[in-house]
Amino acid sequence: MEGFDQLNKAFDSRVRLGLMSILCVNSWISYREIKNLLEVTDGNLASHINALEKINFLEIKKQFIGKKPLTTYKVTFEGKKAFKKHIDGLEKMLLK
Repeated sequence: MEGFDQLNKAFDSRVRLGLMSILCVNSWISYREIKNLLEVTDGNLASHINALEKINFLEIKKQFIGKKPLTTYKVTFEGKKAFKKHIDGLEKMLLK
């Protein structure tokens, strides 16, 4: 089937699809914003973030604003390229 070979197992989960979609349209976005947009638990989101970080698909920045910690995320070049290839594969499969 055309496009099937372009699919990436890293994006099999709906949470990871949503997470990558959010990251691709935002330069940096906070953990809290992602959690609210995806409506997932801390544990669920953290596990998907860790999986994508391990394969270099997202970048993490930890800082303090005053005395409060702020963790933000950004998609990497590799992550954006892999996600685009995955979406292109899905589109090919759907348009056939």
